[in-house]
Amino acid sequence: MAPIRVASFGECMLELQGPAFGTLRQGQGGDTLNAAVYLARCGRAAGIELQYATALGDDGFSSAMAERWQAEGVGTALVRRLPGRLPGLYWIETDAHGERRFSYWRDSAAARSYFDTLPGQTPLEQAADTLSALHFSGISLAILPPAGRQRLLALAQRLRERGACVAFDNNYRPRLWPGIETAREAFAAASHVATLALMTLDDEQALWGEPDAERQLAATLALPAAEVVVKRGAASTLVRTAARERIEVPTERVARVVDTTAAGDSFAGAYLAARLAGATPAAAARAGNRLAARVVQHPGALMPAEAMADLAG
Repeated sequence: MAPIRVASFGECMLELQGPAFGTLRQGQGGDTLNAAVYLARCGRAAGIELQYATALGDDGFSSAMAERWQAEGVGTALVRRLPGRLPGLYWIETDAHGERRFSYWRDSAAARSYFDTLPGQTPLEQAADTLSALHFSGISLAILPPAGRQRLLALAQRLRERGACVAFDNNYRPRLWPGIETAREAFAAASHVATLALMTLDDEQALWGEPDAERQLAATLALPAAEVVVKRGAASTLVRTAARERIEVPTERVARVVDTTAAGDSFAGAYLAARLAGATPAAAARAGNRLAARVVQHPGALMPAEAMADLAG
């Protein structure tokens, strides 16, 4: 079986979780890294090979993070190591309902400088012709300066033109953008190069300023990507296929939500793993909802692999 080579581009940060001046749980996370880990876990049996593309420093934390990715089956051949730089950091506080609040220290994170080299010279650009799929997000776009953002979009267009899967997860975070018009322009460009759009409806409403959920849903389902998936929290997931068929897939209820961190990221990982392995969009959405329901019952972005052994490929 020929391997299915996938690259996910973005930023992974150090994660602290717990109350201020209390006992803190240390980990790591980032939307595309979370999705990459879950994709690797779910897609291993199908021959999916994951590489994470980002930039790290030459410090001990960066080395430990890369070692953990490798232990998860996520390759680091596309990682740039930048001397003197550090990874970003974020802190999660969760309330009694499992909803979370984030604080970030990331303005000078190494990942922002991934494309700060000659065109075509990053490991990701050099590996482009070997990839079956590329995954990136709105956060991936937001952390890059304008020139780097254009390099990533050009790479995505290059992959699309030769028939590779280009998956874009919207993940709109207003605080990362200098202004909403810049974000709208970048998201529109990403939606045009993507073959698969993984969209959270709340983020779409926030980005486009549409208060009516049904109007925004209609606009999102009409995006130019061949396949559009709309995540709506606890409400059913909607998929608009390349054949313009609309599929509705119920989410799975859980008795108690512990932490909603990475619910959407785990959905993306499971959905991509299933689709790249040949599953139908409906089956992929069921797999995504099943994994997301499991993830929200555990603290932090990455739940232990053994907690999803029955769902892994």
